[in-house]
Amino acid sequence: MPSKSLPKVSFKTQMLQAREDAIIQTASALLAQKGFEAMTVDEVAATVGIAKASLYKHFPSKEDLAAAAMVKLMQKAQAYLRDLPPQNAMAQLRAVARWTMQLQLQGQMPSLPSRNSTLRAKLMANAQYMDGLIEVSDRLGGWIEEAQAQGHLQSSLPPIAVLYTLYARACDPVLEFLKIGGQHDDAQIIDLVMRTCFDGLASR
Repeated sequence: MPSKSLPKVSFKTQMLQAREDAIIQTASALLAQKGFEAMTVDEVAATVGIAKASLYKHFPSKEDLAAAAMVKLMQKAQAYLRDLPPQNAMAQLRAVARWTMQLQLQGQMPSLPSRNSTLRAKLMANAQYMDGLIEVSDRLGGWIEEAQAQGHLQSSLPPIAVLYTLYARACDPVLEFLKIGGQHDDAQIIDLVMRTCFDGLASR
C-alpha cells in the first residue's frame, strides 16, 4: 500500500517559519545577555533585520516573544534528557549540570525571570512550558532520589533542595565571573563549578 505523502509546505510558509525561528533565536540570545527587563522588541527586530510591525505579526507582545524563547529552551532540555545514554543516576545529574553550564557560557541560556516579572506570569499560564517543566523536574527528581538511595548524594537533603541547586547552575553568575577573569577556558570553568556544586567546599 503506497504511503501517503505529506502536504507540501508553501514557500511563503517556509519563509515565515524561518523568520520566526530567527526572531526566537535572537530573543533567546538577548535574554541570556541582558535579561528580560533590559531586552527590547526594537532591539530584537533590528538584530533580525525586520520592522517591529513585522515582529508583532509573529508575537503580539514582548512577553509572548520571551515565552516562545523559553518554551524552545524547555523543548531542548526535554530532548537532551530523553537522549541521554543509560548510566547511573549520579552520572545523569552531572551530565545535565554540565550541559546547562555549557549553554550559559555559549550565551544560549536565557536568564530566569524575576518573581514579579510579567514574563513569569506569562510562563505560568503557558501549558507547553509548564508541561515541559514538570517533565524535566520529574525526571531530575527521580535521578536525585535514586542517587540518594545509592549513597552518591546526601540522603538528609530534601530532593527539592538538590533540584533547585541544579537549576541554579543554569544561571550561576560564577561562570561569567570566571570567564571575565580570563584565567580559565570554558572547560576548566565548568570543571571548577562542577566540583563546588557536587563535592562542596569543605576540605576532605
